This record gives sequence, C-alpha cells and structure tokens, in this order.
Amino acid sequence: MTEQPSNRMLPAPGVPVIPMVNWGGMRALSVKEVRRFFKVQLQTIWAPAITTLLFLVIFTVALGGGDRVVMGQPFANFVAPGLIVMGMMQNAFANASFSLLVGKIQGTIIDYLMPPLSTAELLVAVVAASVTRAVLVGFAVWLAMCFWPGVDVLPKHPLAVLWFGLLGSTMLALLGVLTSIWAEKFDHAAAVTNFVVQPLSLLSGTFYSVDRLHGVFQALSHANPFFYVISGFRYGFLGVSDSPLLIGSAMLFVIDVVLAIVCYVAIARGWKLKA
Repeated sequence: MTEQPSNRMLPAPGVPVIPMVNWGGMRALSVKEVRRFFKVQLQTIWAPAITTLLFLVIFTVALGGGDRVVMGQPFANFVAPGLIVMGMMQNAFANASFSLLVGKIQGTIIDYLMPPLSTAELLVAVVAASVTRAVLVGFAVWLAMCFWPGVDVLPKHPLAVLWFGLLGSTMLALLGVLTSIWAEKFDHAAAVTNFVVQPLSLLSGTFYSVDRLHGVFQALSHANPFFYVISGFRYGFLGVSDSPLLIGSAMLFVIDVVLAIVCYVAIARGWKLKA
C-alpha cells in the first residue's frame, strides 16, 4: 500500500506563496537580461565606449579644442563628463528598447508575462538591467579617460555623479521600455533613437555651454531634460554647473516617476503586449 503525499506543507487556498515581493524572480529576470547583453559585450559595452572616446578625440584634437576654455575649465575637462553620461543614457535606452520588443517579434513575450512577477517587479527588473549596462559603459569610458593625456576626470562630488547618472540612466531606461511596448518592429525603435534620443543628446550642452546661446535657443535647451542630466553630472566632476542643481534634480525625479507610472499602466493593461 503506497503512502499518500501529505498536504500539510501546502498553503491554504487563497494564501499567496510569495507574500510581498518576489525578490528571487526580479533578480532572476534582471540577471537574465544582464547575461543577454553581456554575451555580446564587445557590441554592447566596449563598442559604445570606443565611440564615445572618438568624440573626445574629435572635439579636443581634430578641432583644435586643446587651448579652449569653457566655464573656466579646459575644453577636454568640460566635455568629458558629458560624454560619459551621454554614453550611459544612450545605452540604457538601447538595452530597454530591445528587451520587450524582441519578445514581441519572436513570439516569446509570454516568457515575460507568465512568470509570477507583478507589473512593478517586471518593470524594476528590466530597468535595473538597463541601468547596469549604462553603469558598465560609463565606467569603461571613465577608466579610459583616466589614462587619456590632458583630461582630468577625478570626481569632486561623487554623490552628484552617482545621483545624476542614475537619474539620467533610469529616465532613458523607462523611455526605452515604453518604446519597446509601443514599437511593433525594430524600425520603430530606431526612429525613436534617431529622432528623439540622438537630437536631445547632442543638443543637451555636452559640447558647449548654453549660457553662450541666443535667448530662444537657451530657453529650448533649458526645456531639454537631457541638459539637466549633463549639467548635474558635470558638476560632480568639475564643481561648476550651468543650471540650478536642485531644480534639475527635482525635474528629473518627476520625469522618472511619470515615465514609471506610464510604463506600469501600459504593461498592466497589456497595451500592445497581449493579443
């Protein structure tokens, strides 16, 4: 006579097995996303780092920027922090805009929606992986610039570097998630990159001080959220800024919260995710 399995260890009907937050599930999905881009790290980490360094070479050597001074700083020191955080933001967007989109195209989106993860847990895991890629790219660029002659990239305010770097990376990661939800093919995601992310990055004051612009263009620059990321991140390295740090920090935080809410609602309703 076989012994019947005991049901004493099973929870009662209606009692959740995972009581509060599925930390294990979030960690598993985040690690899965990190491993995905790390398998092609030459393309996802080192190639963007080299591209960012080429910008530094062009603007400080090829264009004769070695003798220029901006905001009381040598041009190389002025432009370096902006290049670092610009590379971080662009790669946070690239990673997040690929995650859900490739699942939709390949028909594997169910692998994101079926596991016992809440909408918030799914969103946090994807954004965390994208921010991880941004940090790795930023660290690779910073490390290379440490050995670059004539460039001083030792932070004067490390907390400002961390705060604005995370705010900017999170903002672009959330924008990437929203793009991957909306897009139906890679061309759609590329359009957002080419017509939104790239222009806002290049017109954010990375290569110039907005104080030298005409009043209209200066006002447009101050309406660009990328500008506040660049300015705050630069302050962390140089101790000077061309924007109010508290206002910029508050604005970026509000934008991140709004984007997070929009992404949460879109995923919870299954907008363009569920047939």
